[in-house]
Amino acid sequence: RTQSKMAAPMEFTANNWKEARDYLRKAREENIRDSERALEAGEIILNHHPGKVGEEIWVIYEQVCISALDSGRHDIAQCCVNALNIKFPGSLRVQVLQGKRLEAVERFEAAEEIYREILEEDPTNSIARKRVVAILKQQDRIAEAIKELNDYLKKFMSDHEGWMELSELYLSELEYAKAAFCLEELVMSNPHNHLYYQKYAEVKYTMGGTENMEQARKYFAAATKLNPNNMRALYGFFLAASNLSAMPSKGSTGKSLSKKENTKYATWAAGKLCEKYQTLTNRNKASSQQQMKMLTDMIDAISIQSS
Repeated sequence: RTQSKMAAPMEFTANNWKEARDYLRKAREENIRDSERALEAGEIILNHHPGKVGEEIWVIYEQVCISALDSGRHDIAQCCVNALNIKFPGSLRVQVLQGKRLEAVERFEAAEEIYREILEEDPTNSIARKRVVAILKQQDRIAEAIKELNDYLKKFMSDHEGWMELSELYLSELEYAKAAFCLEELVMSNPHNHLYYQKYAEVKYTMGGTENMEQARKYFAAATKLNPNNMRALYGFFLAASNLSAMPSKGSTGKSLSKKENTKYATWAAGKLCEKYQTLTNRNKASSQQQMKMLTDMIDAISIQSS
């Protein structure tokens, strides 16, 4: 017999502290971010059995501190920071935790001051520099955040998340060419990640113009090839090809042939999209039929424009 409901997670108590310890270990090893449950398990260890886990207690203090910040328990977070400060006076790692606690209560200037002091002592501290960027972004100081992140990426050029964040900041300032440069870095360093191709193509599509639109079509196609189930990339390929097929001809034979090719590409993409939506018919018949009708209308419009 199969169970109709999933079993509820074990409740941690003072008597089953080993289960609480094991859960915290698993959460660290597998990078599980269930803050409320980690906080529940951590409180059992810290309040009832702090002496039974040996030196692991300090890792648990740090883990509980972060979980408390996620859960809005600033009092518990401060207690953890205090305990770690006593054990590791002057530790930069503990200072970062204190900075995060100050961020959580929106004392951004005090938190930034702590991070700046950390960077004076250790300019390669990537966590502190990222936190500075986060504070500047939170305060809508985008130009300063961009400058700080550029300085960071000069030292940590392989940080993919940093390049993506920088591209988002540039996009928020409508600096599409600079955002495209950041995404080019990601495509070159991660040539098998279809999402980077898709994002780059979207920026090129937004920039507009024949050359950018052709690049958008090319990178949407690459994203679709890497992941045939990427519907957003397939839609993008369809729209880019449709736009290119509708652009006015300059009278050259090559340009006319290009319009015919783009019409063929758009028709192919529309067919693939229709196939995808047909598989959804049983799930949401009305929605899939509406999408298919829209695609059919767009194909007809392309055919008229190219004729």
